[in-house]
Amino acid sequence: MTARYDRLLGALREVALVNSVLAVVDWDEQVMMPPGGAEHRAEQKAWLARTAHARQTAAEFGDTLTEAEHEQADAADGSEERAVLRQARRAYDRAVKLPGSLVEELTRTTAHAHHAWVDARKANDPSRFAPWLTKIIALKQQQASCLAAPGQSAYDVLIDEFEPGETTAHLNEIFGALRTPLVDLVGRVMSSGRTVPAAMLARDFAVDAQEALGREAAKTLGYDFERGRLDVSVHPFSTSLGPGDSRITTRYHANRFSDAFFGVLHETGHALYEQGLPAARYGTPLGEAVSLGLHESQSRFWENLVGRSRSFWRFFYPKAQRAFPAALGDVREDDFVAAINGIRPSEIRVEADEATYNLHILLRFELEQALMTGALKADDVPAAWSDALHGLLGIRPDTDDRGCLQDVHWSGGALGYFPTYTLGNIFSAQLFEAAQRDLGDLDAAFERGEFSPLREWLRTHVHQHGQRYLPRDLVTRATGVAPSVEPLLAHLRRKAHEYYGV
Repeated sequence: MTARYDRLLGALREVALVNSVLAVVDWDEQVMMPPGGAEHRAEQKAWLARTAHARQTAAEFGDTLTEAEHEQADAADGSEERAVLRQARRAYDRAVKLPGSLVEELTRTTAHAHHAWVDARKANDPSRFAPWLTKIIALKQQQASCLAAPGQSAYDVLIDEFEPGETTAHLNEIFGALRTPLVDLVGRVMSSGRTVPAAMLARDFAVDAQEALGREAAKTLGYDFERGRLDVSVHPFSTSLGPGDSRITTRYHANRFSDAFFGVLHETGHALYEQGLPAARYGTPLGEAVSLGLHESQSRFWENLVGRSRSFWRFFYPKAQRAFPAALGDVREDDFVAAINGIRPSEIRVEADEATYNLHILLRFELEQALMTGALKADDVPAAWSDALHGLLGIRPDTDDRGCLQDVHWSGGALGYFPTYTLGNIFSAQLFEAAQRDLGDLDAAFERGEFSPLREWLRTHVHQHGQRYLPRDLVTRATGVAPSVEPLLAHLRRKAHEYYGV
């Protein structure tokens, strides 16, 4: 008998439907909504968040979950039912600890804060956003106090929201294993005496041609535009509004080729994960991504391990030259590939090369912890950011819109999210190694424009499982070994040697 379990699946899908409507209005807010709609949109989002929370924490929902657990008590540990019940219980136990009023207020505040961040970024004035960041921190501290287990830090609670089972202590070990090798690698590159040609990436690249080339690249990798869109937003993002409706965005600069193109590849990686989830399981844990670390592994996988590879551009560079004959017509393929793989300290995370990227994440990881403990105040973030960037990469941001105002995450209350980018880099390098082992010569396939075998490998080993396994267990099952920083470091060292001889 599965009557109670089936009833639980129905209840889960109802909550998912409300959340999907919230995702629609959030996408519209960032892509289409006129500024004058901000006040009303905040109230819409707050009501939807509270409605979803009320459904998920209703006594009837809790009773249905408990009854389904009893009904499926004999289900095998690795079964679909056991995985759904485990994840549903985790979500329910977290939700019932949060007052509906807090959920509503956090959603309302972040809706307003997003527009304050956009305004502050345009004006290059952190003081316009600082009061909102202060309020968000206070609300996230309240949220953490509601959810924390005995002895669990507030930041651990926030991390666990995005990467189940992850802890600050373990992340400190990971960053400890990365910091010295990465600082050393970047230092050796900078003192190597070699440079890569980069000026061609700052020529005139017409925005309409950039948009067309980005669409072609996304389609080539497998993004289904019958079930997806590409639009423009202040900060690139990817979202899924439900089966058959995936949305990605980017931003264009007429004299910076890499920003939009690799932004599209990054968000396409996210979207391929969402489009690869089993639609029949929508609304249940088996139809949802397992974690943000795995999600970021997919975006970084296609952006860097595929999209910056020499073999990808042996296939795709003629298309780029046809799109931009004036800008790239006189540029050799080898020089272009070297340029997009150049290593140098820079201010902007989303423009950072692979070798320095995780140092940008380390900066945010450390500042977030200080914000959550109260050791760092919102008004002091600009100076702290500048000092931290200088300590890690030897540079300071020229302006705050290239420093502490560059990322959208804090305005949305997503503290604890940034470490998942580094986890994603680690997972992606390990998954790519495993795919190469299983599929053979990927470079030869890329040169022919064949990306479907790799995409299907990811769907088989990552996407189709949803939340059946915990994140680290999923990586272990897919690759045969536990997650490690070594594949990532080996990948970065190979690139540094190829382009800089170090």
